[in-house]
Amino acid sequence: MSGSDNQKTVAVDAAFLKSRRGIVKVAEMGTLLVAFVCFAVASTPKYLTATLLEFLITLLLLLLYLLKLNKRITFLFWPIDVFNSVFAAIYLLVLSLMALTSNPVTGALVGGVVSLISAGLLFVDSYTLFRNITFNKSRNETQNQSNE
Repeated sequence: MSGSDNQKTVAVDAAFLKSRRGIVKVAEMGTLLVAFVCFAVASTPKYLTATLLEFLITLLLLLLYLLKLNKRITFLFWPIDVFNSVFAAIYLLVLSLMALTSNPVTGALVGGVVSLISAGLLFVDSYTLFRNITFNKSRNETQNQSNE
């Protein structure tokens, strides 16, 4: 048996990047990265850590969807993305308001504004996911809707 018989190819779902959810995920990552850089310049570690952590979580979820691992890994409860989006949106909303009201450094203020935009994108993502989740539809039917 040759080595190529045992190799599995990983399919990349490029259509996900063009979908509404894919565009929102990429926009979330972009705004989180900008907020991270702003907080780094302002030397505000408490805001820096939160934005970096959410950036990494969003990157992981984006990779899972791009590589179609959400269809292969069935033991995970996939609405975990909803919980992350809701929690992160609320957390970033509070964080950005704190940064805007308590820190006079320009980098922290810009980071607060960009974090506020990130929170808005996360709320949009949450709404989109909530709209697509139903517990009486089949798994494939729900996933097909979420990729639109």
